[in-house]
Amino acid sequence: MATRKLNDSVSIDIAAPPERVYELVADITRMGEWSPECYQCSWAKGATGPAVGARFKARNRGGRGPSWSNTPKVTVADSGHAFAFNRSGPGIGSYTWRYELEPIPAGTRLTESFEAEKPLGNAMTWITMKWTGSADRDANLHEGMLTTIARIKAAAEAE
Repeated sequence: MATRKLNDSVSIDIAAPPERVYELVADITRMGEWSPECYQCSWAKGATGPAVGARFKARNRGGRGPSWSNTPKVTVADSGHAFAFNRSGPGIGSYTWRYELEPIPAGTRLTESFEAEKPLGNAMTWITMKWTGSADRDANLHEGMLTTIARIKAAAEAE
């Protein structure tokens, strides 16, 4: 089995101020509008909005196979600057997804990235490939991030 990437990132320039872009990114209840894989999110365990330590339930689906869910924890909630969350647990590794916002003359440079602090093992990698229907999960994640930030850009510039 091929070695998986431990991190990746993509960026896009958005003609909107960082505070507006942050509002979209940090409203995880809208993630289903942006992501091609995560189709629904809701705040969980008493959380009502983006704050460090807040949890949300994320429901995902791939190209084939069953959908799956997880309950990430917000690790960074810095309005206008960064939003990040970590998904970890037994058998699923530990991954941090991050959105960084940089002010630029035309608005905001949005960067989405992930880092695998504890990558999936070979067995779970194989299962994930079957669930998602992807023979190249790294390429699939990269394309998904490009789609996500393009959709956020469209929403930020339309509002």
